[in-house]
Amino acid sequence: MRLLGIETSCDETGIAIYDDEQGLLSHTLYSQVKLHADYGGVVPELASRDHVRKIVPLIKQAIADAGIEPKELDGIAYTAGPGLVGALLVGACVGRSLAFSWDIPAVAVHHMEGHLLAPMLEDTPPEFPFVALLVSGGHTMLVQVDGIGQYQVLGESIDDAAGEAFDKTAKLMGLDYPGGPMLSKLAEQGTAGRFKFPRPMCDRPGLDFSFSGLKTFAANTIAAEGDDEQTRADIARAFEDAVVDTLAIKCRRALQQTGLKRLVVAGGVSANRHLREQLKVLMDKQKGEVFYPRNEFCTDNGAMIAYAGMQRLKAGETEPLMVKGQPRWPIDTLTPPGQ
Repeated sequence: MRLLGIETSCDETGIAIYDDEQGLLSHTLYSQVKLHADYGGVVPELASRDHVRKIVPLIKQAIADAGIEPKELDGIAYTAGPGLVGALLVGACVGRSLAFSWDIPAVAVHHMEGHLLAPMLEDTPPEFPFVALLVSGGHTMLVQVDGIGQYQVLGESIDDAAGEAFDKTAKLMGLDYPGGPMLSKLAEQGTAGRFKFPRPMCDRPGLDFSFSGLKTFAANTIAAEGDDEQTRADIARAFEDAVVDTLAIKCRRALQQTGLKRLVVAGGVSANRHLREQLKVLMDKQKGEVFYPRNEFCTDNGAMIAYAGMQRLKAGETEPLMVKGQPRWPIDTLTPPGQ
């Protein structure tokens, strides 16, 4: 069975072809970073228009790269939420329309389920059950995963997501968009320990996150101390260390609470080198394993949507002709494929 995956939840247009026997046949990605750079963040209307401009050429490219014809496809999966509603509707309308015109089924995919299952595309995928840390620009959550569609949210951010806090703090420091990777790059030049930032919500029980106060602490430190480049690098290092420590502390608690020894980390922030180093130390102490998608599949991409859609399509799930995008869609409302 071969499936076309479409991802348009925010500012990246991702298209992929996945075969349930041969694996990933092709994937293409267009990033809108340059488009939004002048505004310091994603402009939803501009994002939607750019998806409209790029989606069909990318679909044609992915099909050509896979060496197949549209008639060889058995289904189409598209991101239906959560995300920017205009961007979601572009992918949903194109995906559902192509499925109708090619007389093949379509399936709507949850964006965060796509991220959660992205490590399944690797040569050594994790086995169920496991704890998943989903950490991106829009979401930070810990999920107990007993199987596909069997998700229990253990904790989540009550305000800014970790990636959002990275981007906002980078903007306070005058760094170019996208700020998160730029802040991490600057932190590489920083001196660990010069500044001490709080580890939010780690002084109390529970698995929820809060990063808005950390952003405010960074803003105050920048205003008071951030006059030279080395000091700015030291502040960036202190901020990154605080986020990474907080994520690691909560992961340790989640593993202890569930008794599980496998940790999956996905989403854009999962590519952070310091986070990976700290979680490796954690899992070595826990005598467990940690799994990631490859770097190109940490951020939004069509491959993860194609894989997640394949699991649900094979179980008989299909979408009616009605096109729907869900900007808010709790992951724990999903059910196992076919139920």
